[in-house]
Amino acid sequence: MEHTPHLYDTLFGLFGQLRHVWKDIRHLKTFIWMLVGLICEEKVHLPAWSPYVISRAQQAQSTVRRFRRWLNNHRIDVNAIWTAYIRHTLANWQGTLYLVLDTTSLWGRFCWIRVSLVYRGRAIPIAWRIIAHKSTNVAFSLSKQVLLQAAKAIPKGVKVVLLADRGFADVKLMRFLKEQLHWHWRIRIKKSFWFYTSSGHWRKVSRIVPGKGQAIIYTNAYITCQRFGPVCLGIGRPLTCKSLWYVVSDEPLGMEMFYEYGLRTDIEESVLDDKSNGFKIEGSRIDEAKALNRLVMVLAGVTLYLVSQGVKVVREKKRRWVDPHWYRGLSYLKIGWRYVKRALACGWRLMDRFFLPPGEDPEPAIASKRQAHKLKQRRFVKLLMVFT
Repeated sequence: MEHTPHLYDTLFGLFGQLRHVWKDIRHLKTFIWMLVGLICEEKVHLPAWSPYVISRAQQAQSTVRRFRRWLNNHRIDVNAIWTAYIRHTLANWQGTLYLVLDTTSLWGRFCWIRVSLVYRGRAIPIAWRIIAHKSTNVAFSLSKQVLLQAAKAIPKGVKVVLLADRGFADVKLMRFLKEQLHWHWRIRIKKSFWFYTSSGHWRKVSRIVPGKGQAIIYTNAYITCQRFGPVCLGIGRPLTCKSLWYVVSDEPLGMEMFYEYGLRTDIEESVLDDKSNGFKIEGSRIDEAKALNRLVMVLAGVTLYLVSQGVKVVREKKRRWVDPHWYRGLSYLKIGWRYVKRALACGWRLMDRFFLPPGEDPEPAIASKRQAHKLKQRRFVKLLMVFT
């Protein structure tokens, strides 16, 4: 606890680079103390964060009230603030950005709509919205708002590919991505979809049943009764998965269409980080949507910082200082978290800038030899291209 001023100064140096996006410097300082509390306590719990705060307040309740006022302060524009940080972090990005559109339920009462950047096994929050909604199925109008906010954070000239699961298999979404955002997409569709070929035949996708390890790709198909297209339709049965994959893409692709769609599963690991395996957001006892939206920015700030720190640790060949595995067995977020804690105890220097270099992961995580062998296996061994 005596090392928290060092962590506070480090985080203030990072997030204070864009202090102009905050309407009041006090809002930024409270935000930084909340980051400190979450990193040190490892869970979302406002009273547990208060001992890490250094201020004039003598009673813990005063600090908790300070946090609660921050969460309910309408002057804190989450969208504008976080968009500025993401634009700053990705300013020099080169290559393709893979984004995931996903929804998560909180207590069965709120729906968390989010767009995240797929990055080396995790998903960095780009834009989000939490609404009072019992189901994770949301109307296109709601996801559209989050996508528009995400688009503001993406640097110009960067190729963007959106990945989404069956809940977002909507022609309205596909048309919006193509015509307004000019993004590419790989979206999994339901087996009940119908597709139309230029030869004049309608077929239900569920009637196409490839063998195990096989994939069939229709390069010029039209889907639904609206005859939306042309799209590239891929139907495959991966060796590593029991269910069939029905994936549509706006670009004519081969096996890489399934590989790119498979990156969507990284959001599932980040959901675990937010819930039971990390921040434990559902233990926050906050039951107001606007306050939850601001709380998520605290989680997003910690995620961005710890992943950046973890990437830098691996880049500098210091991973085994905090990871006991011979091969990388921890996520970049966990490596960054452990490194920060040990750095505070040992007086090591912490990262002074966000660090998300583009490109493939130089050291993918391997939990076991069995998993390593599984990762080397190809999903498909046979491909049939159908030019319609």
